[in-house]
Amino acid sequence: MRSPTVTGPPAVRPLILTEDPTLLDSLLRLVAAAGAEAVVLPSAAAARSAWPGAPLVLVGDDLARHVAAAGLPRRPDVVLVGRDLDDAGVWRRAVDVGAEHVVVLPDGESWLVDRFAEAISDGARGTLLAVIGGRGGAGATVTATALAVTGLRLGHRTLLVDGDALGGGIDLVVGGEAEEGLRWSDLDGARGRLTPDSLYGSLPRVDELSVLSWGRTDGADVPPEAMSSLLDAGLRGSELVVADLPRHVVDSTRVALELADVALLVVPAELRAAAAATRVLASVRDYCADVRLLVRGPAPSGLDAAVVAEVLGLPLAGEIRAEPGLAAALERGDPPGRRVRGPLATFCADFLQEVARPPARRVA
Repeated sequence: MRSPTVTGPPAVRPLILTEDPTLLDSLLRLVAAAGAEAVVLPSAAAARSAWPGAPLVLVGDDLARHVAAAGLPRRPDVVLVGRDLDDAGVWRRAVDVGAEHVVVLPDGESWLVDRFAEAISDGARGTLLAVIGGRGGAGATVTATALAVTGLRLGHRTLLVDGDALGGGIDLVVGGEAEEGLRWSDLDGARGRLTPDSLYGSLPRVDELSVLSWGRTDGADVPPEAMSSLLDAGLRGSELVVADLPRHVVDSTRVALELADVALLVVPAELRAAAAATRVLASVRDYCADVRLLVRGPAPSGLDAAVVAEVLGLPLAGEIRAEPGLAAALERGDPPGRRVRGPLATFCADFLQEVARPPARRVA
């Protein structure tokens, strides 16, 4: 019987009880797909000490009667796993071992991968910021990029996600269009749970910033299942995820907004821009409870940011005056936010200090 490499105390690993080599091979493959390791034991007697503290227990149907006869204490998160979909007796055996669920392979593989991933999670997740323009050309992509670059500089492990199929490609903004790695077209069939390691090992990286953007010939919207899988893996593997989203709320936008900690609506300091932003805001508010306003200058008519905030009924996250040299820097492929000083970088640093969870690593 093949045994996995196990590190750390058994009680913090999922526990598998089976003597069926075919079943064990299947379960170990699913454990690996979830980025986990498991403790494998061949009998109820051997499992007595690990049984109470394991975050998840999988009992192979081949050992169900032995586990029931062993009189192990009842506990939550016990799953009985079988391979015969037509065996009606499996439900009786599940009751006998105190299982909360019955899974028959291969039908239940996706569900088990999710359960393995949940079992090893410590509950920690990164902060997701959604950035949306109140009108076209509002500067949402530049703001999203600057937030991600600033987050990286502040010590956050950061992922920048381009959710706008018609935005031209955020990889161009960070100067990473030539970097090898996955684009959305490679992930649009993603279903189920991605592991953080597999995601980060495949994405383009620019100065340690991981970026998911569009290929030059991509054009379709992101399938909602792909967005959900991507953000789930990103939030488990990152301390900060910044998503640049389109103004039109499609299914993938809705998924991102529902997961977002904060949505930042970027609006130029212009009356027509504020009017256009009211229509965008009406959709965004349906899916994200915490929406804040960023007003970008210049203000040709002297429109005050506080007035824009009052019109939209949003808390004002900040106001950024026009920044000389920003457009030229973008044309050179110099990412916004790289400069420590300047209105944009100052706003991003202050905003992240307020809304993002502290990074695990600190920079000097």
